[in-house]
Amino acid sequence: MKIGFYTSTFNDRPLEEVVDFAASAGFDAIEIDVSGHIKTPDRVADAVALARHRNLFVSSVTYFGNQLDADRDKRRELRGKTVEFARAIGETGVPIFVIFPGRDDSASDEANYDDFADFANGLIEETRSSGLTFAIENWPGPKDNFIGTTPKGWQELFARIPDRRFGLEFDPSHLIRIGVDPYRAMEAVKDRIAILHAKDTAIDKEALQAIGYHGRGWWQYKLPGIGLLDWPRFLSQARGYGFDGTLSIEHEDAAYGWPGKDLSARKEGERLGLDYLKNVLNGL
Repeated sequence: MKIGFYTSTFNDRPLEEVVDFAASAGFDAIEIDVSGHIKTPDRVADAVALARHRNLFVSSVTYFGNQLDADRDKRRELRGKTVEFARAIGETGVPIFVIFPGRDDSASDEANYDDFADFANGLIEETRSSGLTFAIENWPGPKDNFIGTTPKGWQELFARIPDRRFGLEFDPSHLIRIGVDPYRAMEAVKDRIAILHAKDTAIDKEALQAIGYHGRGWWQYKLPGIGLLDWPRFLSQARGYGFDGTLSIEHEDAAYGWPGKDLSARKEGERLGLDYLKNVLNGL
């Protein structure tokens, strides 16, 4: 497995600086955030070339946005840009394009799944020549209701999108905080995992007892190895399924400068994550 990180942690820094840090710190790969480090489809090739020049494998490009936005004009604009980015990414040979399904609160579950699946199937057909894989991250969204972010939701999507060029950026941290067993969840979708997000979650049981699931502050995202996930078990399980892709650290640990605070602390967090994951992999 390669170890990289998602550049969104450094969206306040130019991509040149980010890839220089990644290379000097010993990372194998990088996941480039569109909003922070690419901006427009015509800049994809240059961003990818910049990373490759530092001998970094570009594992994926990630484009945030609600593909089911209830505002039809915003939805149309986002999807148009998504198609443009997909074409540009495919031309570079980057293997994975990560997007977010989102949700239209005014529509039924079935309508949301049908609509997104139609769009995803169209993306797959549009990029047939490049073979680009599309993945969704299982972030539940700001209201914890995005479609396709739970085991049941994945099956709803995969039933509608049978092509294996559509899969998951599997992030165990989100599953932990919504009460889903990440090991059982991975077992059920082992043949649809395109990339793994390396992020953990810590839960303060006393705070949870005091304020309940609907309260705030009882869980926090953490760097791998600092939260509740058993990483040796998790990565051994993934390797047993034949996964040999990229572990992309998504650093959102407030103890190490996130979001957008002390730069040296953020870099230290990335280094700690890299060292921890290397040690785990070496011990498997």
